[in-house]
Amino acid sequence: MAPSRNGMILKPHFHKDWQRRVATWFNQPARKIRRRKARQAKARRIAPRPASGPIRPIVRCPTVRYHTKVRAGRGFSLEELRVAGIHKKVARTIGISVDPRRRNKSTESLQANVQRLKEYRSKLILFPRKPSAPKKGDSSAEELKLATQLTGPVMPIRNVYKKEKARVITEEEKNFKAFASLRMARANARLFGIRAKRAKEAAEQDVEKKK
Repeated sequence: MAPSRNGMILKPHFHKDWQRRVATWFNQPARKIRRRKARQAKARRIAPRPASGPIRPIVRCPTVRYHTKVRAGRGFSLEELRVAGIHKKVARTIGISVDPRRRNKSTESLQANVQRLKEYRSKLILFPRKPSAPKKGDSSAEELKLATQLTGPVMPIRNVYKKEKARVITEEEKNFKAFASLRMARANARLFGIRAKRAKEAAEQDVEKKK
């Protein structure tokens, strides 16, 4: 095999009886059928609940490279459930995933997921445990007749991008020093504690001088 670009020169070491250790994948088409049948069996088993499982929260992808994108998370935080007015034990029984480890680091994410929960509750058709004795919060008989199993994801999450129109660069933007501003913000964050300490010491010295 001819070398390709500036890559490493390969030197295979086939000293073992490698032909007995070759991993084959001849059962790939059968696995595809097996997975499909398992999905169908699960959908029948959990019907009329959504086939894709419980609703998931909107979360940001980690790291600077991907944090502009949103995706489905593991479960709603306890704070989101509290603001939405749903008990954590009740949430799991009505198709809401819960993750007690998650912490909300911004008001925007909290509000977005609370709104998502409220919208889900408004669309939810809740079957009574005993059809003969429905409880408060259960759906009516007319709504139960309209219920069908959802096959796709529950309230799919979509990335929305706002496209900016082309415009003339302002004089303020031309004079703005981005790198210097970032370094200054970094320095202010790093030196905040020592500056506060010095200011406190200076204030104490002024008080002593006045005495």
